Amino acid sequence: MTETSRTFTVTPPPATVLSYLEDFGHAEEWDPGTETCTREDAGPVGVGSQWHNVSKIAGREVELTYTLKERSASRLVFVGENDSATSTDTIDVVPAGTGSEITYTADVEMHGAAKLATPIIKLIFEKLGNETEDQMSDTLNRLQH
Repeated sequence: MTETSRTFTVTPPPATVLSYLEDFGHAEEWDPGTETCTREDAGPVGVGSQWHNVSKIAGREVELTYTLKERSASRLVFVGENDSATSTDTIDVVPAGTGSEITYTADVEMHGAAKLATPIIKLIFEKLGNETEDQMSDTLNRLQH
């Protein structure tokens, strides 16, 4: 398993941050690897909602179906799956002054023959973690709060 985690602060309060991030379709705006992220079901976003995510990672297109598995007053957990990997994205949001402190953790577990690529995946995701922190911070700091 490959884990990448970043902790950073943004200006909007936790409720604003969580309300925005719970719609994983917004990943197109805050995740530098995401090319498209389309809701697969209808109705209000909640636990069980699903998105089809297409990302480009190290020049390779990757498709995952993400499901919102947990939503609380301070945490969101999304699990993305395909035949070769399971990605668990955990976003913890707590108050920090008038804004929020975010801890974003991505755990990727490769399956089958793809496990051989785990050391390379770790390097790629460390770089992507830095880019995600920057882009997510910029996006969240532009929200109205």
